[in-house]
Amino acid sequence: MTPLYSVIFLTLFAGLAMPLGALIAHFERIRPEWLETELMHGVTAFGGGALLSAIALVLVPEGVQHFVPWSAALLFLLGGTTFMCLDIQLSKSQTSMSQLVAMLADFIPESLALGAAFALGTINGVLLATLIAMQNLPEGFNAFRELKASSHYRPSTIILCFVLLALCGPIAGVVALVWLAEWPAVVSGIMLFASGGILYAVFQDIAPQVTLEKRWAPPMGAVMGFALGLVGYMLVQ
Repeated sequence: MTPLYSVIFLTLFAGLAMPLGALIAHFERIRPEWLETELMHGVTAFGGGALLSAIALVLVPEGVQHFVPWSAALLFLLGGTTFMCLDIQLSKSQTSMSQLVAMLADFIPESLALGAAFALGTINGVLLATLIAMQNLPEGFNAFRELKASSHYRPSTIILCFVLLALCGPIAGVVALVWLAEWPAVVSGIMLFASGGILYAVFQDIAPQVTLEKRWAPPMGAVMGFALGLVGYMLVQ
């Protein structure tokens, strides 16, 4: 498979995890209520663990290769600050579109990093795409439930929007493959920038939703997600 088709396939695979998560949320019916609540927290934690594994095992190790420590830290902090500012603006708007923008905010940089890094041959594209999909699945699950509860859109309309969001991944990946392949420092910068923003999202949006009073199983979802990413990383080494 040529690099172009590989990038399109992998980014589409990662992106379609969002509407798949939405479909699961649409048909999911679990009783009693306490079990459904604990499952929701566990799913959220799993997505957080997958994000952390992508940061710790792929994005940061590859991103620091073309920077000295201070510049790498600056890019990482810039990513976190940018995501914080976006989060502030979305919280002020309080519209249903905020959920969709928030999902794109981390998926687009991830797809850019995947496309460019795949062209450079510096990382395993299947591994990174799998980690992104692991994150997008619970994110789509939770976003669907929140949109359904806070908006008047029909479930089919929400899922269709998620499918359209998934198509943004191949576009970003191909742009990176065609235009950024000859600029490894830019690719590394995108990885560090995305890492800072994603880490902000984990602790701002995901981690506070994980804990339940006198419930210790949900946080183990984060451990399981990270462990799965670790296994995938070690298998390809």
